[in-house]
Amino acid sequence: MNQNNTPSLFKLVYFARQNRKAPTPSEALLWARLRGRQLGPRFRRQHPFAVGIIVDFYCPSYRLVVEVDGGVHSREVARRCDAARDAWLELRGLRVLRISSELVERDVLAAIEIIRSALR
Repeated sequence: MNQNNTPSLFKLVYFARQNRKAPTPSEALLWARLRGRQLGPRFRRQHPFAVGIIVDFYCPSYRLVVEVDGGVHSREVARRCDAARDAWLELRGLRVLRISSELVERDVLAAIEIIRSALR
């Protein structure tokens, strides 16, 4: 890590690749519905941003970030970190959409519909 504890871009890309190789069950379910332009625009998964942030899914043409939140995101520390990440992304003109992993695993089509609505 460099002086301000932000991973180098090289390490960030490495971590993103590792995350792509071992997705969570909910990320794998959602990716099966987002890949190959099934909703129209292209999505990337485990997309790194230069400040140490890797987002679950990113649609560049709509500047939309989709985060799949598991149970750990309900903890106070995680909520503060998520809020700081969201603020950084939103300051750069990105929209952040958070979807619970529970919803994705229970009803992936409902999760897709939420994403589709955000693309309108």
